[in-house]
Amino acid sequence: MAGLECSCLCSEISPLQMAETNEFLLTGVLHLPALPGAPASVGGFQSVVDHALRDAEALFEGGIHSCVIENFGDSPFRAGVVQPHVPAMLAVIAAEVHRRFSGELQVGINVLRNDAHSALGAAVACGASFIRVNVLTGAAWTDQGLIQGQADSVLRYRRALCGPESGPRIMADVRVKHAIPAGETDLSRLAIEAVERGGADGVIVTGQGTGLPTEVDDVRIVRAAVPSHPVWVGSGVRVQTIRALVGLADGAIVGTCLHRDGQIEAEIDENRVRSLVEAARS
Repeated sequence: MAGLECSCLCSEISPLQMAETNEFLLTGVLHLPALPGAPASVGGFQSVVDHALRDAEALFEGGIHSCVIENFGDSPFRAGVVQPHVPAMLAVIAAEVHRRFSGELQVGINVLRNDAHSALGAAVACGASFIRVNVLTGAAWTDQGLIQGQADSVLRYRRALCGPESGPRIMADVRVKHAIPAGETDLSRLAIEAVERGGADGVIVTGQGTGLPTEVDDVRIVRAAVPSHPVWVGSGVRVQTIRALVGLADGAIVGTCLHRDGQIEAEIDENRVRSLVEAARS
């Protein structure tokens, strides 16, 4: 199949390029409520869009200009392929975010639990800068059972859609939260294999669960293993801990601490966003 030209709706500087300029990149999470069709869904699709735009507004006004959109409310998650409406809705929401902020709020896509192909399709459709993949290489035991990485087909799919030079960047978790590696457990080896054998553009280091702290020593180990690739922290970042990460990692994906009272079900608090941005810069 001939490669399709990717027309990126986002600004010309991607989050990964920002990391390469030695700027610590903060990426806020837009935790979507349950999409229509999910067990916990209580409203129509427009209510999900409105929720995402409200939280995006708080991120942007607070000083964070990168976000990742994920179907957080769709639990229990599928281990493999999601239903077709999920990436379609994520692409629509991402496009709405782009329009609202005139491309000044970068967007990434994460299709939980691990549907990287759907994430890529949505990202190409809306011009997102990157996708997050929980298990790109190897395998992991999770609450969805055994999830196996599909780096071979994911990289080939991106090539088919976007050609050799363009397309969303792939940020891969190493020893991802809410999971136990099925096989190799050494962080250095996992990080090296993710980029050298799996083709990841960068890696993400997390704690054991959503909102739980990432060990600084784990970040240091991964940084040493893949010094030429972006390394992001993927969980547990707070005002009190972010200074230890600036200069060690290239960025952080931040979710729980930005919500009112640190409750992930509540809206994102602009004042909390601003406090984190100030702490990272101070």
